[in-house]
Amino acid sequence: MTSVKEQQNIQTEFQARMDQDELLNCMRCGFCLPTCPTYIESGHKESHSPRGRIALMKAVVDGLIEPDEEVERSLDLCLGCRACEPVCPSGVKYGFLLEEARDIIQQNKKHSAPVKLVRKTVFEGLFPHQDRMRMAMGLVGFYQRSGLQTVTRKTGMMKLFPDSLASMEKVLPKVPTLKEMKNRPEHLPAIGTQTKKVAFFSGCLMDTMFLETNNATMKLLQHAGCEIVTPKNQACCGALHGHSGEKASAKELAKRNIQAFEDLDVDYIITNAGGCGAFLVDYDHLLKDDPAWSERAVTFTAKIKDISQILYELDFHKKVNMQLPYQVITYQDSCHLRNVMKTASAPRALLAGIQGVEFREMKDADRCCGSAGIYNIVESEMSMQILDYKMAQTKATHATTIVTANPGCLLQMKLGIEREGLSDKMRAVHIVDLLLEAIESGQ
Repeated sequence: MTSVKEQQNIQTEFQARMDQDELLNCMRCGFCLPTCPTYIESGHKESHSPRGRIALMKAVVDGLIEPDEEVERSLDLCLGCRACEPVCPSGVKYGFLLEEARDIIQQNKKHSAPVKLVRKTVFEGLFPHQDRMRMAMGLVGFYQRSGLQTVTRKTGMMKLFPDSLASMEKVLPKVPTLKEMKNRPEHLPAIGTQTKKVAFFSGCLMDTMFLETNNATMKLLQHAGCEIVTPKNQACCGALHGHSGEKASAKELAKRNIQAFEDLDVDYIITNAGGCGAFLVDYDHLLKDDPAWSERAVTFTAKIKDISQILYELDFHKKVNMQLPYQVITYQDSCHLRNVMKTASAPRALLAGIQGVEFREMKDADRCCGSAGIYNIVESEMSMQILDYKMAQTKATHATTIVTANPGCLLQMKLGIEREGLSDKMRAVHIVDLLLEAIESGQ
């Protein structure tokens, strides 16, 4: 519970920092309501809609309400999927308002000792340091390979954890060895005629837990005629920090990344994770008030492009032979890839270029799957409610393969398959893994 003093500090910060013009831009028209998963799943509760949350922020700024637990709860329950932004006739940048409000609250409230320790470990001790991420993922890999995982499952120890965490343990990918994670080439030549020179944003989880997907991404870029540079001094994108009320840390990570990429003389900076790409492309907003970094951030963000978009623009799907045994596939949009990076048609065009598969669009493919970073852990009940709806739409397509473009979405859809007992009938894959599989099958 926040104290009176904490509430006063929060309200003062709201009045000083919240963009009041942006708050006033909301016309309360309600176009956002049908797009908001938490509004729908909460039984159309206004305070769990974008319009309602903006009204709460404005009321705190105007001193009409106190920034109490109900306000914080409303903001915490938001997925941050930003599906409300493309449909807003006023162009309200809801995501920026949400991040600012969360940062103000988190930086002005007193956390319990356990919460403070967890936040410090995650946000300061782990994600900003790729060597520590490798060590942490190396331990997960050891757990998987050493027999500990088998023993844990057979003894029923996972029953001691919440159902969602126990199920998540089952769907984690096989983590590579520490040696494999460290063996990241800094330069790769194009295969055939070079068309572009690109830099690759390898990410933190993507370059550890999802290393094989990163490797597949670079192989696709090479096949597309791209020379690839991967700077070793890049850092975590900062999305987890920015979405969780740690904006200062997010800014520091942004500066590290801008510095790592800005002198490479490349055409584009390529990402393969919708969540990372969306945060990277917003660095210009994150650093807009920093005179030393604002212009550098604008230059950096102008080069960000998702892997599916560059492959599409280079006519990759028309130039290579992609073929798979017959299967029905469907596509689950990454919220941030679609709503922030405006990339939705490119992945579908690439999938349509695979011979032997039948693509079926699922209903509400653009609705959030409920992953949203660590949302499926900290807000498990709502996350699973959203996932249940998503799996109902997936099953209606009779697909055997669900394709995603973000690691969080991928794990969430794997979790949905596990919860539905469909592991022997359905799989979830990242789009680049499927495309590489189709190329190798077609050779």
